[in-house]
Amino acid sequence: MCGIISYIGNKQALPILLEGLKTLEYRGYDSAGVSLICDKQLQTQKVSGKIAVLESKLQSQCFESHIGIAHTRWATHGSPVEANAHPHNSFDNKISVVHNGIIENYAALKAKLESQGIVFNSETDTEVISHLIALFYKGDIKSAVFQAISKLEGAFGIAVLCEDEPGVLIGARRGSPLILGIGDDNDFYLASDVSAIINHTQKVIYLDDNDIVVIQNKNYELLNLNQQRVQREIQELEFDVESVSKGGFPHFMLKEIFEQPESLENTMRGRLLLAEGNAKLSGLDANIKELRAINRIIIIGCGTSFYAGMVGEYMIEALAGIPVEVEYASEFRYRNPIIAPGTLVLAISQSGETADTLSALKEAQHKGATVLGICNAVGSSIARYSDGGVYLHAGPEIGVASTKAFTSQVTVLAMISLLLGRQRHISFEKGINIAKALSELPILVKRTLSLSKQIEEIASHFVNAKNFLYLGRHYNYPVAMEGALKLKEISYIHAEGYPAAEMKHGPIALIDEDMPVVVVAPKDALFEKIISNVREIKARGGRIIAITTEQNTELNEYADHVILVPKTLSMLMPIITSVPLQLLAYHIAVLRGNNVDQPRNLAKSVTVE
Repeated sequence: MCGIISYIGNKQALPILLEGLKTLEYRGYDSAGVSLICDKQLQTQKVSGKIAVLESKLQSQCFESHIGIAHTRWATHGSPVEANAHPHNSFDNKISVVHNGIIENYAALKAKLESQGIVFNSETDTEVISHLIALFYKGDIKSAVFQAISKLEGAFGIAVLCEDEPGVLIGARRGSPLILGIGDDNDFYLASDVSAIINHTQKVIYLDDNDIVVIQNKNYELLNLNQQRVQREIQELEFDVESVSKGGFPHFMLKEIFEQPESLENTMRGRLLLAEGNAKLSGLDANIKELRAINRIIIIGCGTSFYAGMVGEYMIEALAGIPVEVEYASEFRYRNPIIAPGTLVLAISQSGETADTLSALKEAQHKGATVLGICNAVGSSIARYSDGGVYLHAGPEIGVASTKAFTSQVTVLAMISLLLGRQRHISFEKGINIAKALSELPILVKRTLSLSKQIEEIASHFVNAKNFLYLGRHYNYPVAMEGALKLKEISYIHAEGYPAAEMKHGPIALIDEDMPVVVVAPKDALFEKIISNVREIKARGGRIIAITTEQNTELNEYADHVILVPKTLSMLMPIITSVPLQLLAYHIAVLRGNNVDQPRNLAKSVTVE
């Protein structure tokens, strides 16, 4: 959740670090700081609050330096005050460390260090790292870092400076992402996210767990815990500076909502076999025979990815006839899951770094399952640890509330369902119809986006609402859950999503004139069922926002507001119906004056449990 950017090279470090910190703001943070070595002296400045506050403090000082580390922090250990902000310096003020992750044995390490007379200045687990390194330092910072790491339990991505060795920058990773960026002019970068360095280089190395990188003398070496050299592939980033800018939109979230026609095209490009009524996913080629033999699928994910998995459950069971369970990744490994031979696990994560999902993935593999990853970030941990998988190719998603990643996740699950279905039950003709409907989605989503002004006007009626209820059936029940999550995330209005039929089993007691109800009700086989729920809501004075398909006028009598969206196959309607819910949440949040790109208390990539 926190962000790291570090630099060593020929340029002035501070402007690069501040620029990188600003790029990392979208991840969510409550404090920020930098350390540089200036005239062979370690200089550290940190603040509670926004990067603008840090920048303002730094303006009154002169930092001439070609090496530095910087950090945005989202509080885990300790409150969001300046003392707990990173970087954390050692007791002798010679070592400075930035850290993402959680040191699980920090309390024991802290007690031991305090028994040796070391005084702690913060409540954080990170501070033990800087003190440990200083304790082991005998003139060789590389050796000290290795010794300190050997004492740590838990997850970390760190960058380390030493005042006595001003030409050395060290990074290490275990369970928390860290990337080495390689510039064209003997410049090197360490970052937790490629967006922080995209302005400076397209060449990166994704560090593996227990990798340590030592940068000095205009070169770098990668080592394992035994100090043996390891080789990692240099990769070219898929996106550029323009893709991580707002492009004229007021917020990244709105830009990403409107990018969905393009992101869906990119997700499907080269994968849909229209003439064969099938899908070809190269990331699954190595497992294609194994896929024929699977008899059970478990889908794991968190938040929005979990709801995408719920849609996938319905699609796979309908097309392939394979039993599917969807599990919260955060709970999966704590209940000793039963994984029999023939079980396939699909791990879904936009960032590919979600700690709970990564842990669940490893538990599934430990129990013998084949694990396929579905993620957006090339080179991410889930992509590398999976046995195979599919990239979304949705492009960078900067807004904390996921939008285009959700629709791309559902699209990938639809293609997997088509592939599995064609292996088993569905006919060539049905495969053709599904593939054709998938190919038409970008056009249909573009038409749906034209409703933004209408939805903004609807949003103006509900700005002051305290609660919302979202209802849907079958494929659109997960959409109701996802719509409620979007509203909660960015507007801070309490909202709940339910299967429409469950309304009678409790939630109906909440309905009155102060309870807006969003009903996702496309004209499909279950429409007559859901319209009876709508009548019940209307009879109790509920204010209804109905999302239904074009040409359907049956809801006009009951709904206060009707949003008409294009019709497609029932299994693909969630990709269409989720878009108005994204826009509704966005417009309500903006009208309430909220920062939709950086909602309070949230982070884009949850890299700690």
